Amino acid sequence: MQIDLSGRTALVTGSTQGIGQAIAVGLAGAGAHVVVNGRSQERVAQAVHAVRAASRSDEVTGAAGDLATEEGAAAVLGTTPAVDILVNSLGIFGAASPLEIDDAEWLRYFEVNVLSAIRLIRAYLAGMKKRGWGRVVNIASDSAVAIPAEMIHYGMTKTSLLAVSRGFAKDAAGSGVTVNSVIAGPTHTGGVEDFVRELVGAELPWDEAQHEFMVRHRPQSLLQRLIEPEEIANMVVYLASPHASATTGGALRVDGGYVDSILP
Repeated sequence: MQIDLSGRTALVTGSTQGIGQAIAVGLAGAGAHVVVNGRSQERVAQAVHAVRAASRSDEVTGAAGDLATEEGAAAVLGTTPAVDILVNSLGIFGAASPLEIDDAEWLRYFEVNVLSAIRLIRAYLAGMKKRGWGRVVNIASDSAVAIPAEMIHYGMTKTSLLAVSRGFAKDAAGSGVTVNSVIAGPTHTGGVEDFVRELVGAELPWDEAQHEFMVRHRPQSLLQRLIEPEEIANMVVYLASPHASATTGGALRVDGGYVDSILP
């Protein structure tokens, strides 16, 4: 299957590292003009350089702004007023005792992981519908379906993203625009490495720490290893392509078989 996104502009939020950056590389490699996003201009500039090098494409620019705030979203929209492909990859996570998560932390998780995506969908979806083509992909998580006891606040936000995706897909019905979510399983990123160390201890060699984490905290995984960011990106690039024109309103799993369910 040949995927050609030449002539399309894609904004990938939270793409200065991890899954977001891998998605940016994948889209740029497929020919899209990719806009990298992060909170600071310095981090964005570094990420633009990295994505250009990895994708062998010069069609990569940056838009700095904290999308968890109205001001940050306005800054990004000011530099990137229209896109053909929107990938909401921005997200935070962390372990916390459920009864110790205060109101401010619940709200922070919602603003970063959910409201940031809603802001951009509201801003870009109308233009996509008017042009008769567009792709919105929201990066969810296995935690949306199998809520982890140590990350209830995180799981809540990812469940919300599934609802947001399905709802906006209905709004875009018949327009040529698709809206989907990707359920990502436990993925190997720098942040996850820190998270794994936090749960199983910092003294173990990485291979042993990863194995211990999967056995103790993610035993449902059929892959029995952490997923690489590029494996998530492959699904996103497909969903962003013309080949996925009949896929909308869906929650597509790249979870290594973690969620013990036939659907979604």
